[in-house]
Amino acid sequence: MNTKNAFSAASSLYQKGQYTRALETLNDLLNVDRSSKTYALLAKTLLKLGFKADAASAYELAGRQPPRREDYLREALLLHSECGNDDQALAVGSLILPLAFKDPDLAFALSRILLGRQQKELLTGFKSVLVEGPEMKHRFMAATLLTDDLYEEGNKHIVATLFKTYPDNIIFRTLYLIFAREESDLAAVDRHMAPVLASLAQGKLDHVIPDNPFFHLHWCGDEAINKLAIHDTVPLPAGHAETRRKLPHAWNRKIRIGYVSSDFWPGHATMKLLQHVLELHDKERFEITLFDHSNPLAQQEEEFDYAKLGTLVDIRGHSDQAAAAEIRARGIDILIDLKGHTKASRAHIFNYMPAPIQVAWLGFPGTTVNIDLDYIIGDQFVLPERSKEHFHEKFCRLPDCYQPNDPLNRPKPRPTTRAQHGLPEDAFVFASFNGNRKITSQMIDVWCNILKRSKNGVLWLLCNGPHSEANLWARLEARGISRKRVIFTSRIDYQEHIDRQQLADLGLDTFPVNGHTTTSEQLWGGLPVLTVKGTNFASRVSESLLNAIGVPELVAKDMQAYEDMAVELASQPARMAQFKQTLVANRYIKPLFDSERFTHHLETAFEMMVDRAKQGLAPDHMDVPALPIRTEPFMTADDPSTAAIAAE
Repeated sequence: MNTKNAFSAASSLYQKGQYTRALETLNDLLNVDRSSKTYALLAKTLLKLGFKADAASAYELAGRQPPRREDYLREALLLHSECGNDDQALAVGSLILPLAFKDPDLAFALSRILLGRQQKELLTGFKSVLVEGPEMKHRFMAATLLTDDLYEEGNKHIVATLFKTYPDNIIFRTLYLIFAREESDLAAVDRHMAPVLASLAQGKLDHVIPDNPFFHLHWCGDEAINKLAIHDTVPLPAGHAETRRKLPHAWNRKIRIGYVSSDFWPGHATMKLLQHVLELHDKERFEITLFDHSNPLAQQEEEFDYAKLGTLVDIRGHSDQAAAAEIRARGIDILIDLKGHTKASRAHIFNYMPAPIQVAWLGFPGTTVNIDLDYIIGDQFVLPERSKEHFHEKFCRLPDCYQPNDPLNRPKPRPTTRAQHGLPEDAFVFASFNGNRKITSQMIDVWCNILKRSKNGVLWLLCNGPHSEANLWARLEARGISRKRVIFTSRIDYQEHIDRQQLADLGLDTFPVNGHTTTSEQLWGGLPVLTVKGTNFASRVSESLLNAIGVPELVAKDMQAYEDMAVELASQPARMAQFKQTLVANRYIKPLFDSERFTHHLETAFEMMVDRAKQGLAPDHMDVPALPIRTEPFMTADDPSTAAIAAE
């Protein structure tokens, strides 16, 4: 066979649209000629005949022939991806990876595959090419690839580019506002929130539904609306939870508890709250497993014996479905999601039916949308009766406070001075240590009113960085506040942070998201915190904490009362001193820091859940009965190893 003539004949038939005859000629030709151009013509012919998968393989063979042809491999990758042949697409991608950083179509195909395999960290380099891509799908993928780092310049550039290019796009506006709030760019927030609020006032939810549920809480305190922010989640099929609960399950003498989180490392806020509860779990009645997808670098920051908490199972390399299978294989009775709609969540594991009882707790202050959960653990303050209609989960309310607070594994405040922190000795110091994203224009305006009405008051304000400081100062200055009345501070070593809080006179809480761990740290450090009565879970947390430490009078009924109380307290040094003495006196006897009491209540909740499940009863709202109030301290300040006094 004359290969040159045969190829010419096949090419002529292809050009004439006689694809079947061209294919027959090429099949004969391949017996003697396996060159790149022959395979490439075969791929084009197969594509015309509708055989995309075969065309992908032919293009791949064309590209792999020496010398390698990246243009053919590109077509192979895109076709493999389109046909769902992801393994083959990745294999080809490994050969032309540098090309993908310049080609938005390749970057899109590889991103889609690796995202589905929980390998988002490999895709950082694709964001820049995708944000400049010609199609909207490229830009949306760039937005999807944004990392959780709200300070990373690449992320900020992409969000700004997307919003500038598509100023009317709801999703890109939402992303832009998230980044603006993080750096306290309140002027931009006010300007670009105006259409959102106007739409909401007309009863439209077009800006709410695609919002990230966690960041949505930072501007909306209405729980009737909060439950509608669903981001990229999809509804579960009808009857999904009922099917899960009816799956065969073997109950043992011990209740097997599984906790799912990425926060199993000592430096994280969740562990600062939860560690002692995990240590105190009654190992004779409960078997504890931690399903861990924490950042390994964070876990390596300090030595820690995880064995004292329970069995640690690494699910970092598991897909959501594989993780659920691992959990079910271990016979877990109650699986607890400690993340909800927060950073690095794997809540979708719960949608693969891993356990007969599935519970939300601690990580996310609201209902977890489109995730299969039976209960949410709270208390009477964060989950009042009127909130039931706004939650997908049934309420499991603990008697004192839903938030555990570890008294053993967090540092105790040491003596320090105002001079060491640049604070005036004779001023009344109002302090805010909450994250800057929680500081709204409304809060700044109220704080300005407080300073104007308090002649000797200064505001000690934590800032995430220089951009936040500049933005906050611009707002304060515009409201007529003198620079000498504001002392900016930054994040410091945790022990030193605990130490410095006592130097302030009054902590000023934020709304609609309170300080959560931050408020408990201030109360632990002996700093009274003023809050306002909330309208949803996220804005009721400080009320719960203040009641649990025995100072409910620091909960103002509304924002005007909050302002008035702050001004009044600034003129009553004796009363403030009494509040501080009360916090110190209550630290080791009131429920807030009583881990043993808390663990008993939590374990009672678990037993109540299991009892219902064993009887074949569907989940229902439940209130856990309280132990008697303590009359003696559960530990001493001087000897933290003192055995806790039984509460019975």
